[in-house]
Amino acid sequence: MPLDYAKPAGRTIGIALIRKEARDQGRRLGSMLFNFGGPGGSGVGILPAAASSYGKLNSRYDLVGFDPRGVAASSGVRCRTDKEQDTTHSTVDMTPDTAAEEAAFVSDSAAFGAGCLRRSGAILPHVGTANAARDMDVIRHVLGDDKLTYFGMSYGTELGATYAHLFPRNVGRTVLDAAVDPTADSVGHARNQTAGFQRALENYLKDRGQDPEAGTRRIARLLQRIDGSPLPTSSGRKLSESLAITGIVIPLYSESSWPSLTAALDEAERSGTGDGLLELADAYNGRDEDGRYDTQSHSQRAISCADTRARSTADEARALLPGLRELSPVFGPFLAWDTAGWCARWPVEGEYDTPEVSAPGAGPILVIGTTGDPATPYEGARKMADELGEGVGVMVTNRGEGHGAYGESGCVTSTVDDYFLDGEVPADGRTCS
Repeated sequence: MPLDYAKPAGRTIGIALIRKEARDQGRRLGSMLFNFGGPGGSGVGILPAAASSYGKLNSRYDLVGFDPRGVAASSGVRCRTDKEQDTTHSTVDMTPDTAAEEAAFVSDSAAFGAGCLRRSGAILPHVGTANAARDMDVIRHVLGDDKLTYFGMSYGTELGATYAHLFPRNVGRTVLDAAVDPTADSVGHARNQTAGFQRALENYLKDRGQDPEAGTRRIARLLQRIDGSPLPTSSGRKLSESLAITGIVIPLYSESSWPSLTAALDEAERSGTGDGLLELADAYNGRDEDGRYDTQSHSQRAISCADTRARSTADEARALLPGLRELSPVFGPFLAWDTAGWCARWPVEGEYDTPEVSAPGAGPILVIGTTGDPATPYEGARKMADELGEGVGVMVTNRGEGHGAYGESGCVTSTVDDYFLDGEVPADGRTCS
């Protein structure tokens, strides 16, 4: 692919692909391209583990995963060493309470951007979502398909919708599951996620027979204690407040992970040790038992900051604190400060405030939203369907928990399979429960 699409005859970069061929070659419909989210998720790494979940689709489609530019094997962005990652997670307070903590937080954010520029400066300006969408159209051509058949989850819904905007006539059967809100800027996403994770936490607490308000206050108090005195773990590492919040977040992505959250919280509260929450946080942060990190968090920030123009300051984050803390005393402070830590003093300018996803002329695109989704709250899916345009966005509601509905809801799964395999478009507004 061209590194810079404005200079198509200039430097090129490689894009890594992986394919699982259709089992029934005589009835093969073509290729289905996946993006599993992130940004920064490696399709080359994820598809081999995930392919069995799409067995019915694989009967007639080649399943194709790819690493978008700046991700893993596709000229992946790297910004700091494993040791530097460990130091940040253990010593930098992501919800600073003092001037010294705030200075360290701002300094760490700047150092991350500087590390990206030093190690990956040539590709850093070109890793945005619009360029990844342009790459997808080249992939479509290379695969020999007249139209792109696409399945995107989470951030992959923004990528798929961006593709539809840029190449509406090339849009084939497309599903956007756990759709993001394309109308939200960086502050809007912080508000959306604060509300979404709090909603998921309250649903978890109700399921455990606990009063949601009392349970939220109890967890907030636990985090406050950890902020003052990090918990010991059997590895010798300390569980900081920031790591504890991360450990609470990840089990909320799937109802099947709720028991692990219960066990980790019980351990922290009753035993005063943080092994369970640390293990969960490490899984989210891409850290293995030997202290090696994957680069998804590097790619995620580089892509996000190449997209958004927002460069929030510490003062702006501080102004967000009361409102987000009111929405969620557990997640609000972290997500308020995240707006300043994410792209502040980033060395490359962003492209837009919010992505353009209108796709007049495209065929029907299924947009799936789950009512209890913590990371991409349900309300954003309706906005995605609306923004795609009348006759394009077809809304499917999944009444349930978790981030993503395919494979979790039998109704959603059969609806998607019928659409991909037989071209059956459900009525806009279909509800699965």
